[in-house]
Amino acid sequence: MSKTVAVVGASRDRRKFGNKALRAFQEEGHRVIPINPHEEAVEDIPAYPSVLDVPGPIDMATVYVQPEVGVRLLREFEQKGIPEIWINPGADSPELLAEAKRLNLTIITACSIVAIGRNPYAF
Repeated sequence: MSKTVAVVGASRDRRKFGNKALRAFQEEGHRVIPINPHEEAVEDIPAYPSVLDVPGPIDMATVYVQPEVGVRLLREFEQKGIPEIWINPGADSPELLAEAKRLNLTIITACSIVAIGRNPYAF
């Protein structure tokens, strides 16, 4: 089943995991939404500065930002009502996980690209 996936920290740099994830989820047939306040578009897909700017629901967020940035974004994920939030390697911290638990968010700490059966190094 296709999901609407917000790639938080999506980048135009094809070497970065925020770009690899966008392409991997798109190749798997998901609707991808790049989230990056510094980009107008990623892979020719219009980017949004925040998940709160995205019209309609988001089924899943996959996070590729530094932990201190991620901590600040958790409340936006809560406000948007995102039911599934993947915190990828390098984006987690004890602070982030504690705050996510306090907000009662559903967090998965693993590589979301691998979880959909793709190899991130193939991108």
